[in-house]
Amino acid sequence: MVVPDDAWEAIGRDAHAVIEEAKAAGVYVFGGGIDEDVPPVLVAADGAVAEGGYPWAPPIDGGFTVLELPSREDAVAWAARIAKACRCSQELRVFQFDPQS
Repeated sequence: MVVPDDAWEAIGRDAHAVIEEAKAAGVYVFGGGIDEDVPPVLVAADGAVAEGGYPWAPPIDGGFTVLELPSREDAVAWAARIAKACRCSQELRVFQFDPQS
């Protein structure tokens, strides 16, 4: 996604507004942005470190938000609100909570 420099302020404002709505609705768990100044590394089981992310995966820009929602329909509705605020499609995933972690 290529965003004009003059659009970032409005996108940030709109995205934060949706997050505040999620907090007010009691569905916000946590979220954050990816620090683009720190490049990813891959760490193997033996502790070896390789520069870069997975070679087959596209780079990740932006961030992520975790919401606790009762249904897929609710998740799609919130993802659409976030997509509108961010001016780009959002990848929706189900997080499998592990109560033993």
